[in-house]
Amino acid sequence: MSKATPPLILLFLILLSCTNREKHKKTASAPPNVIIIFTDDQGYEDVGCFGSPDILTPNLDQMAKEGIKLTSFYAAQPVCSASRAALLTGCYPNRIGIHNALMPHSLIGLNPEEVTLAEMLKDKGYATAVYGKWHLGDDPLFMPNNQGFDDFFGIPFSNDMWPNHPQQGSVFHFDPLPLYENQNVIDTLNDQSMLTTRITEKAVNFITNNREKPFFLYVAHPQPHVPLFVSDKFKGKSERGLYGDVIMEIDWSVGEILRTLREQGLDDNTLVVFTSDNGPWLSYGDHAGSAYPFREGKGTSWEGGQREPFIARFPGKLPENKTISTPVMAIDLFPTIAALTGARVPDHKIDGKDVWDIFTGDTDKNPHDAYYFYYKVNELHAVRYGHWKLYFPHNYRTMEGQEQGAGGQPGDYRYVDVKEPELYNLETDSSETKNVAALHPDIVDKITKLADAKRQELGDNLLDIKGKENREPGRSK
Repeated sequence: MSKATPPLILLFLILLSCTNREKHKKTASAPPNVIIIFTDDQGYEDVGCFGSPDILTPNLDQMAKEGIKLTSFYAAQPVCSASRAALLTGCYPNRIGIHNALMPHSLIGLNPEEVTLAEMLKDKGYATAVYGKWHLGDDPLFMPNNQGFDDFFGIPFSNDMWPNHPQQGSVFHFDPLPLYENQNVIDTLNDQSMLTTRITEKAVNFITNNREKPFFLYVAHPQPHVPLFVSDKFKGKSERGLYGDVIMEIDWSVGEILRTLREQGLDDNTLVVFTSDNGPWLSYGDHAGSAYPFREGKGTSWEGGQREPFIARFPGKLPENKTISTPVMAIDLFPTIAALTGARVPDHKIDGKDVWDIFTGDTDKNPHDAYYFYYKVNELHAVRYGHWKLYFPHNYRTMEGQEQGAGGQPGDYRYVDVKEPELYNLETDSSETKNVAALHPDIVDKITKLADAKRQELGDNLLDIKGKENREPGRSK
């Protein structure tokens, strides 16, 4: 600085510098904001940085460059309600009595006695909101405002649970699809083409309105679950048809959220996570995503049913442009966020573990002995142990050899029995094509013993074993 600088200007610059340092100090010590963006039925390959050859996702790709990408991240179950229950509670969904996809007017839902991410963070003074799809019970007792969320805008269950379902009248008898603003139905949806945009606008406004306090924002997009809907601004933009258009609009939504964080000066103090609830609904053919290179999709415990794209970004706290192959499951986000924010985990047992050191790259060791793949009503289908995955006898659905659905109409599954335990080395055979159980009886025995212990804890309906530590879902009065 020149010696000729006037004293008053010099004093002003000194005061400004002190103010900026104090502002930075306050920001750096402020509790971190948390945003989880959760899509519906998105396949592993349906993001550019996860290998999509024909869907452009520049915002998600940039997010991965500025953060971490997990290539072995699992939804807790391959179906809507169960998967969401696990994300929000840190529990295997069968522990807390949530199975499959809850139907409208279900008599059960997420028990209010469970502690959700929103409730945990609300106790720390966080503002909380969920925009999009809830699907954890549509009785008022189970809805978001009674589960720790200050603000809710969206639909109470899947977007196909409406009178336009292709099997309406023959299989289902759905009422009109309600759109909620907190506890009030503000509309019934005949056209969902603006829903992604409206959810995004809500998210942007929530960030802006809560820039002075910590917040938890859960953006639960109803798309790309069928029926597919996209706004005019993305219609016809993708080489992948309507499905690709939908993913491009979700990518735009992610970009709007990240842009708002930058504009509000919150970028360096916000953890943003992007993932999905389960794999693609393969029976819908050209309206379904791709789980490539993995086997099968939604509604199965094979890799394509539960291995999901996962991106996390937290400038200065997480590495940039880092790919992590260590397995992680959605149940782990709850305790990881608790540790990050200094929040108190519930007194009751949860299944997830803090995996922050995996995210930062400080370790590649997972704190779990194994991950357990339950599905249907408390059936233990598989266990992942290190790079091994063992499947137990069970029945699953497949579109292999079947005529694919098209134009929003589903094809028919056929059903297959796994008759003997099947073992796959995911490190060398991620597509699960070669059963090596006969070559590794010691591994089969080790995993079976782990499974037997978990069966005593949580049960297994395939073997008629009742668990000792299952909790009841909420029941409407």
